[in-house]
Amino acid sequence: MPHKNRDILEILRFELKFLEDGGYGRSPHAPWRAPNVFEDSPSCLNFNDSARPHPCSECLMTQLVPPELRKQEVPCRFIPLNDEGQTVDSLYRHGTQIEVEEALRDWLKREIVRLETEEHREDSERTLLLSGAAHTEPQVPVVKS
Repeated sequence: MPHKNRDILEILRFELKFLEDGGYGRSPHAPWRAPNVFEDSPSCLNFNDSARPHPCSECLMTQLVPPELRKQEVPCRFIPLNDEGQTVDSLYRHGTQIEVEEALRDWLKREIVRLETEEHREDSERTLLLSGAAHTEPQVPVVKS
């Protein structure tokens, strides 16, 4: 698995734990608004910094955003969360906080399984290749006199 995919997998695992531990519950720092998914997470490059000094293009999560939406001000809001095409952005407009969290939880679990499966498959292929190379007898050229 490429290094970036492992990093994304770790971010997704962190996000799932953060969500399940209530990380997207009401914040004592901003109790008047629901937290923003991904943006109000410690995994965000601009977490707790309203100046937003880091461009979102530096975030690994941007790879999960459809290419045509990566130039949005906050591209992680446009990650498709399900087959219906719902995104965090669309759920902010048409769903409840509970619906946002449920869709996010389901998506995180699916993505984690997908990436873990990919990682396991690639590790198995690598092991098979290495074990095949290790057990191959060297070919000795036959010299005819």
